[in-house]
Amino acid sequence: MAQLDRLLTQVITKAGSRLEVKADKKPRLELKSGEAVELLPNPLPAVMVDVLAGDVVPPELKASWQKDGQAEFDYDLSGQSFRIRLSRYMDLPQIQAEHQGPSRTPPAPAPKPAAAVEAAPAAPKVVPAAAQAPAPTAALRPPPPKTETGTRKAQTHPLAERLFATLVEKQGSDLHCTTHEPPLARIHGDMKELEGFGSLDPATLLEMMEALATPAVWQRFEEHHDADFAYSYEAGGCRLRVNYFQDRVGPGLVCRVIPNQLPDPDKLGLSDPVRRLATLAKGLVLVTGPTGSGKSTTLAAIVDLANQKRRDHILTIEDPIEFVHPRKGCLVNQREVGTHTDSFKSGLRAALREDPDVVLVGEMRDLETIAIALETAATGHLVFGTLHTSSAIGTIDRIVDQFPSDRQQQIRVMLADALKCVVSQVLLKKVGGGRVAALETLFVTPAIANLMREGKNFQIPSAMQTGRSYGQRLMNDALIELIQGRKVEPMEAYLKCPDKESFIASCKRAGIPFDLRLGEPEA
Repeated sequence: MAQLDRLLTQVITKAGSRLEVKADKKPRLELKSGEAVELLPNPLPAVMVDVLAGDVVPPELKASWQKDGQAEFDYDLSGQSFRIRLSRYMDLPQIQAEHQGPSRTPPAPAPKPAAAVEAAPAAPKVVPAAAQAPAPTAALRPPPPKTETGTRKAQTHPLAERLFATLVEKQGSDLHCTTHEPPLARIHGDMKELEGFGSLDPATLLEMMEALATPAVWQRFEEHHDADFAYSYEAGGCRLRVNYFQDRVGPGLVCRVIPNQLPDPDKLGLSDPVRRLATLAKGLVLVTGPTGSGKSTTLAAIVDLANQKRRDHILTIEDPIEFVHPRKGCLVNQREVGTHTDSFKSGLRAALREDPDVVLVGEMRDLETIAIALETAATGHLVFGTLHTSSAIGTIDRIVDQFPSDRQQQIRVMLADALKCVVSQVLLKKVGGGRVAALETLFVTPAIANLMREGKNFQIPSAMQTGRSYGQRLMNDALIELIQGRKVEPMEAYLKCPDKESFIASCKRAGIPFDLRLGEPEA
């Protein structure tokens, strides 16, 4: 049964003449008396209207509907005929259904069971308005089975299985599915089209997306037009961090591969000072970098070291849960924003009453989350967090600038006392394939803490250069090491470094031939 049939049934039972379904509006029924009635208590989002249209459009008109946004056809339901017109206005889908009366060739009645009570031919079943006007999420399909906290094994979808299998086979890190485009994967840093799939139409994408999502996630997507969740892909031995979105042409999704196996610090190339962060008694440790730079992987490796070496309580707050940490030496509780807590700040505030020793905050997005994280670190806990900044010095400035000017001096003092280390990283294309991370590490020594209190952050790079024995390393030094080890090309390092002028000077000092005229990118 098509999902639009629920509304068309009400047209028949209420003696209506015309049904209008428009995006972001309540479905409207015009009665033969001229009166108009709203059939649902809530407006239908554009995604849902697309689903309703895609269910009833004939196969021969599907291409026309997707390409031109127009289709018109006759549709029969329970012996009643409708003339349906599909259209788009400013990219928003609309459905109009004119009731034309009984069909010319009514369907043959279904055979009755022997024990059935003799009665007149049954009219379409009428469900009370409150019951047959469900929110366009849970009532349209049976809810998929739930499994472990933070992830799930959803009902499978053939297209999703093929896409995920191809992604894993080609060792891709991200899968991109966009309306009217073929699927693409990020493989070793480059976006490449997956062969053998063709363009994805909105109806197919929506069907696959609804199959992968839980009812709560699907409702969130319909209401807000984006949603995040984790999906367990057991056939590929991994999990996927999934994002749903809606853009000007239709729905889309992005999936990032998260291996089931926790990252190995040796393979990541983590230095001994970075590994020792797992044994700190208290303080704030930040891992920063642009989106997709491997922050979650680095943090997962450090937390796993803490899980092995300590006998404590580790609490994580993530959106969504990515790497799953089993119990080793520590008790590990992992909470997901939107599933187990309303937000990072509410989960972090509650964490203080849950007796943690180590707290991981997936993302410090706002002032209140940063303030609570600082207080948590100052009260004797070890707090790990991430920020989207491009350098260690920029991280300190970003935190201080989040606060009003009358509080900034107080925050500098708190930060100088609580901050233990900032790891800033970028991900680069590796020579011969694959990717490698370059890490800038700032360890807060007494001298650097004093500079932070006085607001002299511009002097910190000089202090880092003279403190290499503490594990200090500037980003340019990390990039030069990768170039000298023939792991990355000089131009790739130049494109990713935050301070390009000093990088060129560092190359000259290291004797690395590097001429921008051979491939300088346009600004």
